[in-house]
Amino acid sequence: MKKQLTDTIKFRHGATINCRLVQSPMLTNSGVDDGYVTDDTIKYYAARSQSAGMVIVEYTYVSHAGGPSRSWANDRLQLGLYKDDQKPGFAKIAQALKKDGNKAILQLEHSGREANYRAKLGEKVYAPSSFDFGFLDYDVEELTDAQIHEIIRDFGDATKRAIDCGFDGVEIHGANHYLLQQFFSAWSNRRDDEWGGQTLDSRMHFIIEVCREVFRVVRKYAPKDFIVGYRLSPEEVHGDNIGYDYRESCQLIKKIAETFDFDYIHLSLPQYNAKPDGSDKTYAELFDAVLPAKTKLMIVGNVMSEDDAKDALKYTDLVAVGRATLIDPQFGLKIREGRGDEIIHEISPEQVKKSCLTPGLINLFSDPKMEPHLPGRESIYYLHEEGSLDKSVLKNGTTAAYNLAAFK
Repeated sequence: MKKQLTDTIKFRHGATINCRLVQSPMLTNSGVDDGYVTDDTIKYYAARSQSAGMVIVEYTYVSHAGGPSRSWANDRLQLGLYKDDQKPGFAKIAQALKKDGNKAILQLEHSGREANYRAKLGEKVYAPSSFDFGFLDYDVEELTDAQIHEIIRDFGDATKRAIDCGFDGVEIHGANHYLLQQFFSAWSNRRDDEWGGQTLDSRMHFIIEVCREVFRVVRKYAPKDFIVGYRLSPEEVHGDNIGYDYRESCQLIKKIAETFDFDYIHLSLPQYNAKPDGSDKTYAELFDAVLPAKTKLMIVGNVMSEDDAKDALKYTDLVAVGRATLIDPQFGLKIREGRGDEIIHEISPEQVKKSCLTPGLINLFSDPKMEPHLPGRESIYYLHEEGSLDKSVLKNGTTAAYNLAAFK
């Protein structure tokens, strides 16, 4: 039977969602202090309770040193969940998202070397290895063995807090150059102990132990139908420096999907039908071939319309939608109700208000330099606050605001 966007989907542990559409995790730049949720955060997610069958809440750092990343002003920070007094705010997010029957997933991550806000405050920033990265305007320290074990426990603790807050699942963030990817990359992981080196198995080790700890906590504390996913960037290329290619990341996904009962694997792509150089198959087709039958594939990458979503479905089980849900928070609802022709495709001052974009998002997408951008962005250029972004964090003259891989 031909797949439809409106199909009800059942995950391997019993959870169901009302369609194949997922809102992808996108930072809102709405946190304060050490990543606490604000009213702006809650309003933004409440407005998206029908954006898709499942909403993945933005990447949330699991320890003090794990973030914020991609953050600049002290009232527009990445969210964090590593203290119990942060739980009430996240519980409100989960409640707001689930009020119309959606599933709420929390993405968990450690930023590693990308924790630029810690550097801005004069605090230490950590990574698998310490060397001159060339694009960072601050020093990075190599993680000790003890610190690595502590971070693994931090992922477990954050998972328990997500369960306590009422989330229906968690997604382990192994993409977009954050810590798990940094360990997997032969370019950024130059260790010579059990956590690194140039062998594929040693570079997988940290990821496997994080997954093991998350699943340990899920099996002990979560409902049986709790959803667990993993997000991956299929390749990492720094000019002539190759962190890993799709063949190695396929081996990683095959390993973790066979070792653990993942409900889904989430590919972070520049375009949903992208192909590796020299391949006649898409990334989605290549990764789908190594997944167990019970593990679903999710892809994200420039799905901006119902037609895009239908086309993407040829390659995958689940279609993640990013910027389109920023413009129209009822993207999924309109498709489910057969009103796809009513989807709003361009941002406008009126739609900024209706869609409850946070001040941080408004400032990002009203900047002419922001990529990827929102269609219709010229109409909101006047909302941009000049000088609000810290331009000192990168050496190449741009800011960390631009070219954000999360906004697909």
